[in-house]
Amino acid sequence: MPHLLILGGTTEASALAAAVADRGFRATLSYAGRTACPRAQPVPVRVGGFGGVAGLAGWLRAEQVTYVVDATHPFAARISANAVAAAEQAGVPLVALTRPPWQAGAGDRWTHVADLDAAVAALDGPPRRIMLALGRMHVERFAARPQHDYLLRFVDPPERAPGLAHHRLVIDRGPFTAAGDRRLLEAHGTELIICKNAGGEGAVAKLVAARALGLPVLMIDRPALPPRRTCGSVAAVLDWLDHAADRGV
Repeated sequence: MPHLLILGGTTEASALAAAVADRGFRATLSYAGRTACPRAQPVPVRVGGFGGVAGLAGWLRAEQVTYVVDATHPFAARISANAVAAAEQAGVPLVALTRPPWQAGAGDRWTHVADLDAAVAALDGPPRRIMLALGRMHVERFAARPQHDYLLRFVDPPERAPGLAHHRLVIDRGPFTAAGDRRLLEAHGTELIICKNAGGEGAVAKLVAARALGLPVLMIDRPALPPRRTCGSVAAVLDWLDHAADRGV
């Protein structure tokens, strides 16, 4: 039976896991392990890294994986690049299930920056109330700009307090609503939002709220990745799997 490895951690990965389970496919869903209490899944789950390209390629061979779907976050550049290289080494077809990036529309006040370093550099100015909509991984980078008051929203309580001189911490799990995010931004007097261009519907609420409130957004663009086949929906991945099986790939 074919064995599908889903590199996950996103809502799309969970949706794909449910879809392939319904079809009776053998699949393994892999997490990096950053969320303390991930949602239950209908397929076996593997947590933790693979040991780089060589480790992942070896795992693909050992587990007789026949297809890889990279459904990680659009900013998980290292695992995505490793997956392309490992799949090529192991001779396993790979497709990326990735959300289209957000596009600014009428009323949006976005400034684009290339990466986190550029985002930190852009904050060299007077104190502001800033929502860091980046998860917990990159918060410490903004300690270099201690004059600001940062609003943080994490899925899980952190093991230690964030290393920011001034911050407010909200523990909450999405999907969020535009009305709820507007109330959050108003309650904290937010003046600027910093976020990655993750795309998708689950995290877009803050951008809708920012538009309604006329707030500026500092948008971090997606990292460059190696060339790879991409699909924009679970249905498209299933179609790719069906055609790959028909071709004997």
